[in-house]
Amino acid sequence: MAVDPAQRAAELRRLIDYHNYRYYVLDQPEIADSEYDQLMRELIALEQAHPELVVPDSPTQRVGAPPLEAFGPAPHEIPMLSLDNAFDDAALSEFDRRVRERLGVEQASYVAEPKLDGSSLNLRYEHGLLVRAGTRGDGVTGEDVTANVRTIPTVPLRLRSSKPPALVEVRGEVVIRLQDFAELNRRRLEAGERPFANPRNAAAGSLRQLDPKVTAARPLTFFPYGLGAVSEPVAASQWEILELLAEWGFLVDRRLLRRVQGLVGMRAYLEAILVLRPELPFEIDGVVYKVDDLAQRELLGATSRAPRWAVAYKLPAMEATTRLLGIIPSVGRTGVITPVADLEPVQVGGVTVSRATLHNLDEVRRKDVRVGDTVMVRRAGDVIPEITAVVLEKRPSEAVPWDMPDQCPACGSEVLRIEGEAAHRCMGGLYCPAQRVGALLHFASRKAMDIEGLGEKLVEQLVEYDLVRTVADVYRLQRKDLVTLERMGEKSADKLLAAIERSKDTTLPRLIYALGISQVGEVTAAQLARYFGDLEPLMSASEEELTAVPDVGPVVARSIAHFFSQPHNREVIEQLRQAGVRWPPVERPAADSAVAGKTFVLTGTLASMTRDEAKARLEALGAKVSGSVSKKTDYVVAGESPGSKLDRAQQLGIEILDEAAFLTLLEST
Repeated sequence: MAVDPAQRAAELRRLIDYHNYRYYVLDQPEIADSEYDQLMRELIALEQAHPELVVPDSPTQRVGAPPLEAFGPAPHEIPMLSLDNAFDDAALSEFDRRVRERLGVEQASYVAEPKLDGSSLNLRYEHGLLVRAGTRGDGVTGEDVTANVRTIPTVPLRLRSSKPPALVEVRGEVVIRLQDFAELNRRRLEAGERPFANPRNAAAGSLRQLDPKVTAARPLTFFPYGLGAVSEPVAASQWEILELLAEWGFLVDRRLLRRVQGLVGMRAYLEAILVLRPELPFEIDGVVYKVDDLAQRELLGATSRAPRWAVAYKLPAMEATTRLLGIIPSVGRTGVITPVADLEPVQVGGVTVSRATLHNLDEVRRKDVRVGDTVMVRRAGDVIPEITAVVLEKRPSEAVPWDMPDQCPACGSEVLRIEGEAAHRCMGGLYCPAQRVGALLHFASRKAMDIEGLGEKLVEQLVEYDLVRTVADVYRLQRKDLVTLERMGEKSADKLLAAIERSKDTTLPRLIYALGISQVGEVTAAQLARYFGDLEPLMSASEEELTAVPDVGPVVARSIAHFFSQPHNREVIEQLRQAGVRWPPVERPAADSAVAGKTFVLTGTLASMTRDEAKARLEALGAKVSGSVSKKTDYVVAGESPGSKLDRAQQLGIEILDEAAFLTLLEST
């Protein structure tokens, strides 16, 4: 019996929403990522085939809308007021006294919450559906960032309620968790971009991207803290509001929320938060106390700037001043050299800090950090401490600018900065001890030498016990070396040794890719193999000769030439030969091939060959295979169940080949 597309789409939306809630809100996933991806792919395909089935709250609409020209206004039904601040116990006591006197009670009941250091949002829901998201702005009108907010997984596109209010404004804070912030900055630095100063700036900047796809790629999390306008009463207290928000599908961290009684309870909560603060997964800059009873709030009212029923107790900054004793170049697993500040130990946020990241040479120079300087150090949670500023008036007269060393401190190989990158890299990738784990994992990966069973845990053991120093040492491993390792019995050892032996018979593109040359990915490796035909001509090629290879520019050419100029790398390659690693030469494609120089894009499933096989055949004939459709694409090969690439090709008027036409083209060359 045929499945009704509308019914199936509705069922898929329900399932995906359910699993999103389990994953992002409850942190209790029920299915594997692959199963989730399958559901999403089915829904995308169904909506592409039946555009009339797309609804505003479909999970597919989170991936990003077309780029925005500008942000429109987003008025708030009820103003988003600021909070009065308390900086010490006396101010907190005074707030409690005013509340009690105005209410005429001996003791007030409050809800205590961490004050997240992020960017405030006002979410407008009509009949349960998200219709607008606005920043705080001036408190009365913010900027309309709906398209961006729709990409945040913890913002429900539809409230999980059978009877939602006709209108409700949900207010909260968008933050970036500290672990995610560290990874975001790492990626920005590797891309040559300036790192964000702090998670708050990163969150605010992410919300104001003109391209929602950029926002979608940022690890944003939304935490609600209350309601604005509501078309009908939904709760009698702040505590009930928070419980209701959790029921509606929002992420409410009940572990950090407390109902407290009077000043004694407020003080106890503050002490507890100060203890927890260094371990929290996100930044906080204070604690917010709110009168719990909503009727009492009405009696207390508000000033023109702030409500009288709430106060923000500001916590001391997690910064300290200390002296910079030295700058140490640290070599990472990928060869990137990071300058690390050696500090006079100092207490920051309850933790003794003696090292801080300086990110890269550009950051050292931008901040003008010099050995001997007095510096401000900032720490939060699990983020590596970093220097935020230099106290220039305390700079010693002998302090001089720091520079990156010319040679790797771990192996002595040349240190190179690729044009367009912020990072400096050690070029001794096959030899450098600091890169052993990273080099081995890449070497053994599926698209490289494809050594099944040589995963991260095993590689770390091999390096730790000094069984493997270079990738060539993999081929010297024996059963007696392996059986002593954790979770490695005789059968597992034999299986791994067999996989290692099989990997000796490889191809030139795989080998080139496996070497882990900076800037050389799978496609470039294939281009180099076709152009030079064998490894020896490639190793001896000059930068000028390398730039003659299709899609190899001066930057990539320089990286390749410098890699092969390192004696250590050449030595390891020779050891691979001696160990029995072999590859057939690659025949250069005929210039008169019908597809030579043409760009192909593959989409869907082919019956006669895998996509990798199709790619290999095209590349052997001198064609280029791209992962995306553009105006430069010559052909799109469409198999069964093609994706959005086919739609894009049709829009651009690009020639589309079915499998039969594709095979005919291959046979004719």
